[in-house]
Formats: sequence, structure tokens, C-alpha cells
Amino acid sequence: MLTQRSRYGLRAMILLARETAGGPPVPMSHIAAEAVVPRKFLEIILTELKNANLVVSTRGKQGGFHLARPAELISFGDVIRVIEGPLALVPCVSRTAYKRCKDCKDEATCEIRRAMTIVRDDTARILDGTSLAAAVAGDFSA
Repeated sequence: MLTQRSRYGLRAMILLARETAGGPPVPMSHIAAEAVVPRKFLEIILTELKNANLVVSTRGKQGGFHLARPAELISFGDVIRVIEGPLALVPCVSRTAYKRCKDCKDEATCEIRRAMTIVRDDTARILDGTSLAAAVAGDFSA
């Protein structure tokens, strides 16, 4: 299930994707109000997105945030991985945080692992294939 934290992050990023490229930074107060995200929570999320080079911040009175690269080059998968971590539902199928399941007898024959691999692959294909720009345009053909 997509957490509230991820929904907040996606809302903020979609709002930034709607802004004119090269325009002034969007103040945090505006993002919080328009994306309906509690400001304190938004600060944490934007810091994580900044540390992952998905957004850039500008300090000062005219400061705020904008996307670090074009909206076409930032996917839902990028945002969710920063906020939540791996997309895999079980650690044994994660591509970025693999861990063998402690109670697994044999990964090669594990039915759960095989099913969760398909889920991971399809989830990643859809989320990585959906850019912020596509979402703004309403193009969900990934």
C-alpha cells in the first residue's frame, strides 16, 4: 500500500512539475497549501528529495523549490524509492536492498518469491514508466 508519506511526496513533486521550467522557486508554504501537506512533514520529505537530487532548494526571501531535472526525467518510481525504499514487497526480490528471507528453505523453488518477483517487475515497470510530466499531462499509458 502506498503510504501517506509517499502520496505527499508525489503531490509535491507533481505540483513542482506543473510550474514553468526556469521559473522562480516555489515557496514551501505554497507547496504545503496547494498539495495539502502539513508543512513540518513536507520539510522532511523535501529534504529527502533534495538529498536524492530530485529537487533543488533556494534559500532566502525569494527562495523555494524546483525540480532538479526536467519532469520527463523524474518517475513515480524515483520518488517512491527515495521516500519508501525498495519497491519489492519481500526483501529476497529487491534489486536495491536484497536480503535472504530468514525462514526460506530454498529461494530457487520458493513460490512466494517467484510471485513477488513478478509483482516487483510489473510495479517497477509501471512506476518507472510514469514520469511527473506524464502524470501532469494525464498520460498513464506506461
